[in-house]
Amino acid sequence: MPPMDFKDYYKILGVEPTADDKAIKAAYRKLARKYHPDVSKEKDAEAKFKDASEAYEALKSADKRAEYDDLRKYGQHGQPFQGPPGWQSRGGYGGGGQDTGDFSDFFSSIFGSRGNGFGGAQGRSAGRRGQDVEMELPVFLEETLSNESKQVNFQVPQYNAAGQHVSNTTKSLNVKIPAGVADGERIRLKGQGAPGIGGGAAGDLYLIIKFAPHPKFDVEGEDLIITLPLAPWELALGTEVAVPTLTGKINLKVPAGSQNGQRMRAKGHGLLNKAGQRGYLFVQLKAVMPKNTDEEVKALWQELAQKAAFDPRESWSN
Repeated sequence: MPPMDFKDYYKILGVEPTADDKAIKAAYRKLARKYHPDVSKEKDAEAKFKDASEAYEALKSADKRAEYDDLRKYGQHGQPFQGPPGWQSRGGYGGGGQDTGDFSDFFSSIFGSRGNGFGGAQGRSAGRRGQDVEMELPVFLEETLSNESKQVNFQVPQYNAAGQHVSNTTKSLNVKIPAGVADGERIRLKGQGAPGIGGGAAGDLYLIIKFAPHPKFDVEGEDLIITLPLAPWELALGTEVAVPTLTGKINLKVPAGSQNGQRMRAKGHGLLNKAGQRGYLFVQLKAVMPKNTDEEVKALWQELAQKAAFDPRESWSN
């Protein structure tokens, strides 16, 4: 395969690799309007228009984008492309055959001909790609902050040469939970699904992250919420409380005169986001009345009611 330069399609469109489909489409439309040869007077407009069209073609499809993302870590924009071990000798990601229009040799080497993924046309012409496997993965909130791997066991279908399902086998993997993972996020593990038929590539494993309910914390995006029970006099007089977090305890000062239902926040004690930073822990104050009160305590409440001369419904009279 002749040498060719690597193209960073995200860089060409001016978007981050984490950009969603909507952002990619918007970036392409903006560039297409700017560089369309019929209207643009920009230098190299035609070449830039083709680059943008090629980038959009590679990223608009989930399957193509996944294949490109696997390949992207092996190249730098504008630099001679080497590819992963064995990539050139196997004929790229598919070789020629598919009509790729005016797109570059780099694009054609990835998406041309039959199928996607390592192995190319030679390895897949007579085979069929294996079935994808999808499963829900329960994750504890504490695990989203850990660097340790989590063992995952799942069922993988097995097929004979005729493509008939013959059995299921149990497969085990150690999976590292990505930093900043969100509840409901879908993670793709390439080639960990069902084996291919007749030499075809293996399918993929998709893990759907499901946060396990926590006894103390609720989740709002990258933030956590905990309810802090307080006696009425603690709200009135103020206090300091050791509040649990996912990684230990913090001392929280509750100011005098705080209100039931009020929220306080502690920076950096929430969940991780994609940037590697942690969100807030919101502490919601909750007044809790004593369950049993004797006559002496009741008398103190009555004395307080008389001396405080406080009407909580004063605004109703307006």
